[in-house]
Amino acid sequence: MAAKTTAKLMRVFKSDAASFAKDWQGVCERRVDTVLDVDKEVAKIIAEVRDGGDEALLGCVKKFDGAKLAALEITSDEWDAACDQVDSADRAAIGKAAMRVREFHRKRIPSSWEMREEGGGYMGQRVRPLARVGLYVPGGKAVYPSSVVMNAIPASVVEVPEIVMVTPPEPDGSIRPEVLMAARVAGVHRVFKMGGAHAIAALAFGTESVPRVDKITGPGSVWVATAKRQVFGEVGIDSEAGPTEVCIVADRSA
Repeated sequence: MAAKTTAKLMRVFKSDAASFAKDWQGVCERRVDTVLDVDKEVAKIIAEVRDGGDEALLGCVKKFDGAKLAALEITSDEWDAACDQVDSADRAAIGKAAMRVREFHRKRIPSSWEMREEGGGYMGQRVRPLARVGLYVPGGKAVYPSSVVMNAIPASVVEVPEIVMVTPPEPDGSIRPEVLMAARVAGVHRVFKMGGAHAIAALAFGTESVPRVDKITGPGSVWVATAKRQVFGEVGIDSEAGPTEVCIVADRSA
């Protein structure tokens, strides 16, 4: 076979296979129609959550995240219990990473300043933290405590009053302990069990349970990136990140 799947994550192509050129061309092509389909579906999801609130959001969590929830927000007891499950080595690693990221961002805090001109003119810059920010942390096949640390600590360092995090739940409705441990260390105030475009919509417009935020940051799938682009203007976003692609070229000695 020209292509096979390794650990269900990476496709391998052999250059001496008869179908190599065709298989590789299929990887390189970009389907515009697929992107347009995602745009349309994301717009529907955003409208559904914006208009339907918690009821619509819980339906989306069941449909897209695969979890049937009674409540969206992590309770303090759930958070404590999850952190208790993290072993000492992981605790130390998360703590060290948080310390280094915090030290870096403390040196980057912009300062307010002002000046007066001789003719009476006045100018300056006033720097204040946003009132509330929303952090998107991916879930699924991998665990990303690093995304928590890198997104939450800059907000914590400048003393944003409320840092809200969303992340997809497991089928049983839980959140991975390492992610919640990182959230606690990084200064997150509230955590909600939801992912995908519906989570972005909830942060952008707010629901009965989820507060509306001023800015949304964090990486995610094409659904998340598309949703962030569509709600930009209602809220601020960090950037419209594209997909992460890695290609390894190796010979037989690899």
